[in-house]
Amino acid sequence: MNRRHASGRCALPPLLRYPTVDELGARAAALVARRPRDARLRRVGTSRAGTPMWLLSVGHGSRQALVVAGPHANEPVGGATVLRLAERALADPRYTEGADATWNLLLSLDPDGLRRNEGWLSGPYTLGRYFRNFFRPGFHEQPEWLPDGAAAAALPETRTLLELQDELRPFLQCSLHGVDVGGGFVELTDDLPGLARRVAHTAARLGIPRELGSYDTLYWPGLGPAVYRIPPPRPGDLAAAITEAAVESTWYHPHRYGTVTAIVEAPMWGVAAVEDDSPPADRAAVLRTVSHTLRRDAQLLQRLLGRLRPHVAGAPDAARLLAPVDDYLLVCPGLADTWDPDIADGARPLPPLNTAHLAALRIAGRRLALRTAGLLHQLVTASGRDPAGVLPDLDRLVGEWCADYRDGCGARWIPVARQVEYQSRVVLHAFELAERYAPACSRSGESGWGSGAAVPMHLE
Repeated sequence: MNRRHASGRCALPPLLRYPTVDELGARAAALVARRPRDARLRRVGTSRAGTPMWLLSVGHGSRQALVVAGPHANEPVGGATVLRLAERALADPRYTEGADATWNLLLSLDPDGLRRNEGWLSGPYTLGRYFRNFFRPGFHEQPEWLPDGAAAAALPETRTLLELQDELRPFLQCSLHGVDVGGGFVELTDDLPGLARRVAHTAARLGIPRELGSYDTLYWPGLGPAVYRIPPPRPGDLAAAITEAAVESTWYHPHRYGTVTAIVEAPMWGVAAVEDDSPPADRAAVLRTVSHTLRRDAQLLQRLLGRLRPHVAGAPDAARLLAPVDDYLLVCPGLADTWDPDIADGARPLPPLNTAHLAALRIAGRRLALRTAGLLHQLVTASGRDPAGVLPDLDRLVGEWCADYRDGCGARWIPVARQVEYQSRVVLHAFELAERYAPACSRSGESGWGSGAAVPMHLE
């Protein structure tokens, strides 16, 4: 269907780069101003730093779909994707009237974190620029996690999402994530038969590698190539939560309403090896290299942190940057031991591994080291001085490790428009499969739906 004819007016210009927090709000307001009878914007919460959290809703149906962008601060593709989904829903009535559905699109779950990534959002998109400007909060400050259960949720962003889930009781919830280096995959709380085939077709058409052995899902059951079943939550410590994610979260909170949750991962830099499901030539040798490399890199970073920490204690931004550094360095030794074939672990043995699994583990180990180095680099550069003399070492490490991603792993940039098209198509596939089984309790939580003017949130 031609979008110009379907909507009656031209669509917004396509996004060729990641939108900032302010641009997300301004573009959403423009959509509502263009189609005020079919789209509505409302403020549903406020972040820790006082940033408004906006929900863009399209359609008038009784069955609710909830799409959450930006759950992780360094994964901005979801913001562009929700704008693309709004355009698609406005242009094609099959996704609204035809499905008796309303699309509820949360523009950003962590707008403060997204703002802290603006040093690289507009490009140029290089691995070095990304990691030197990367920010992601410590695990306890990530709004999808419920370490003490929903009733004890402390973050205002988390409470906003929980309230939306309880209000809307959606038949489908999609959380939009981004893989910095690797491939695309989907995680589901319930099976959606046929999704793996559709994901494969979409990925092939757009040239997106699929992760057939994702590190995140190493111990999870598969529902098809690059589609995995999220295990029910269980108690666990921080290390288990970071490495396995089988903990209580906002992914499972609406399960009581019959909600199917899909975590849709789209890669920024693609690596072909993550979809190689052939048997590895020498599994033990690769695991030994990956584990020894992670252990060595973590020890090196721990020494640099030890030199730096006394000089930054009490600095205005130090606590925010050091929290994720401490998290990453906490889990590195245990992961290295788990992956090391010379260290037997009868409690948590590795599952059978193909070449894709080994590629994903190599990428994951390098990711932990690079994120840590990037955050430490920011800690020094933000202060404007380097009393510990660590900046040359950090610059060298970031450069060497990014080169390993590029030359050793074959990481190649995927244009933003293609990332967005892939992620939006996967969400639409999940919607089409899930809406056949939408529960009766899914409902609209809004009253007074009408044709009022858009809220000018970019001026607030």
